[in-house]
Amino acid sequence: MPRFSIIVPTYGVEGRLPLALESVLGQPFGDFELIPVHEAAVDSPAGAISAAYAVRDTRVTPVESPPTGGLSAARNAGLAAAHGTYVLFLDGDDTLTPGALRAIADRLDETDDPDVLRFAHERAHWWEGGTTVVRPVGPDAPAWSAAYRRDFLNTRQLTFPIGHFTDVGWNGLVALAADRTAELPDTVCVRHLLRRQGSRLYAPGAHHLELLDQVELVLARAAAGQALTEALFGRLFAIVLRSLAHPERLPAHHRRDFFRRATHLYGLHRPTGFQVPTGHLGLQHRLLARGSYGGFRVLHAARRAAVGAPAALPRPRTPLARAVRAVRRRLPLDPNLAVYRAHRVRGVGGDLAALHAKARELAPRVRSVFLVAAEAVDQVPHGAEHAVLGSPRAGRLLARAKYLVDDADLDDLTDLTDLSELGDLGHTVVERPGGVHVRTSPGTPLKATGLDRSAYPAVTAASGGPAASAALLGRVDRWDFGLSANRHSTETWERAFPGRYEQLEYGCPRNDVLYTSTAEDVARARRTLGVPEGRKALLYAPTHRDHSPGHEPRLDLEAFCEAVGEEFVVLLRAHHRSAAPSPRASGGRIIDVTAHPRVEEVCLAADALITDYSSLMFDYAHLDRPVVILAEDWEVFRETRGVCLDLPAAPPGHVARTGRELAELFRDGSYADVEADALRAVFRERFCQFDDGRAAERVVRRVFLGERPEALPPVLPLAERAPAPPFTPPAPAAPAPAAATLVRS
Repeated sequence: MPRFSIIVPTYGVEGRLPLALESVLGQPFGDFELIPVHEAAVDSPAGAISAAYAVRDTRVTPVESPPTGGLSAARNAGLAAAHGTYVLFLDGDDTLTPGALRAIADRLDETDDPDVLRFAHERAHWWEGGTTVVRPVGPDAPAWSAAYRRDFLNTRQLTFPIGHFTDVGWNGLVALAADRTAELPDTVCVRHLLRRQGSRLYAPGAHHLELLDQVELVLARAAAGQALTEALFGRLFAIVLRSLAHPERLPAHHRRDFFRRATHLYGLHRPTGFQVPTGHLGLQHRLLARGSYGGFRVLHAARRAAVGAPAALPRPRTPLARAVRAVRRRLPLDPNLAVYRAHRVRGVGGDLAALHAKARELAPRVRSVFLVAAEAVDQVPHGAEHAVLGSPRAGRLLARAKYLVDDADLDDLTDLTDLSELGDLGHTVVERPGGVHVRTSPGTPLKATGLDRSAYPAVTAASGGPAASAALLGRVDRWDFGLSANRHSTETWERAFPGRYEQLEYGCPRNDVLYTSTAEDVARARRTLGVPEGRKALLYAPTHRDHSPGHEPRLDLEAFCEAVGEEFVVLLRAHHRSAAPSPRASGGRIIDVTAHPRVEEVCLAADALITDYSSLMFDYAHLDRPVVILAEDWEVFRETRGVCLDLPAAPPGHVARTGRELAELFRDGSYADVEADALRAVFRERFCQFDDGRAAERVVRRVFLGERPEALPPVLPLAERAPAPPFTPPAPAAPAPAAATLVRS
């Protein structure tokens, strides 16, 4: 029997779940079983993550809970499967602090195994800019801030009450039943994440009525024979009064009934001799006891007015901006209009073009309009409408469209003029009820992005500083969906762009062609780019360096071509913020493809990829062709630009530290040897999770057609996918037969 059973509900936290599980498995105290609980669904992402950990560590024993049972059902399923002497709970997006289990075990020994041991936890603010330590505060502490003796729970038949606010009911029932409790007040054992978007529990809705159900459950249990202490009564109604202080959380027609029911419970169960608190809280108690709903509303309004007065001061907006936004908010929403807003530099290709093509096929009722820079009008897909970014027509379309598909580069905030209320009115997005905003994926992140960049001064200064970060959050709040290619991306987006949007782990629509293209498509791409017959094409795609004043590629391409021999040509894809060099004496062996509108076509044409830290490596890996990393300045790049994974430790192929090493890999052919294949296989298993050629279809069906996630085409396992074939030179024609000699008989 293990000392601890640690139960981890996993619904809706797949992006951070590995952090939670790792925080448990990494504990020096190893006498535990770890029970992740996921919904009983065939394609549960959390179930797949938990199963992978179970293969790795026998202490991990995943269990399933009913699909609609919620948090309480998940915890109860974990309790039913637990074998430990003590039970702990951990939310799937929280973590145990290092050494927590040892500290808890030692304190249990010191206090002779009490029924309940409460410990301190740390609230970590979503921006990771500060923490608050919360010491044990009794029965209204979260369920995950205590260890419970399993025999005590079984003997008293304690389970989590079904419904919302289950912690209120659970903690009240435990407080009534426990004979011996202890505390560990000075050791933080759980790091609890405070999400920027807040808890779903406190979102507006009729579910707030269930708070009184939980309170009544505890009060009824006490009335049936278990002593109700003044402290427990006071804490229960402190929670009720906090809810009443936020009437906007309840539908208007339920607020008065909620107050009346709370008054009834207060009068029915108030302990004899209960001392009303002093101050503002005491005044609320007295108004609740009298049933004075009108008086409570006046008190609440006065307090909110005093607190909110500074925030209510008018913000500086131009009269024109106010007038235009007011008019646009009144324009009728067009349910069949989709606007595709393209990044100023990257143009119209990629995810936008792929989604548009699939929407025309599956949702022909939807009218598509591309918003593009004036110089990119010729890139608009054939047959699609367009408007120029910044024009009045673009502004009207943004205001009226039900669907906005946006590939704006949030790592380049200085390029987005709609981040300011005073910016160009042709760029400004007017948030409308019923609108759907989809943010496409800029690629799997290697570099620090979004709010993660705040730790790197050189990067934040170049992109606008704190004001740009605040504006970024305003944009994130508009998103309804974000696309993700793998779970690493999901975890990074949740941290770097915190918001209420739904992550669609469907892959990148632009990568569909990497699976659906044929050998003829590959040959056509090579002809279009001018790859000579009989040569191998090496795609060189360097990234930009914010800390470096120069924008030239660091690799001397002429010297590289000279070193590797005539067998190879280089396709140069410079970063859009860099200047591509002018080939000098390369003999036509350097082909500049920087301006080519479709990077997917460039990838199809290439026999191998050379890059430093460009996210293109994750897309190219889908082709299962050689990738070589040139990491001359990895340490400097990591410290100045910031990264979210250790590339040299898990590369997609061989890593060269100098141009000479790079040339040697291609000169002797080792860039494509068995070791390179093995590295690439591990890399693809980790980062090529969801792309299988049907990403665009999944997005269109989910967003434009409103299909449920379970009805979408499942992702094909990696081993069963067939990427576009590499280029194979045509076999030489057979020689014509020699003419027969004419012999006269």
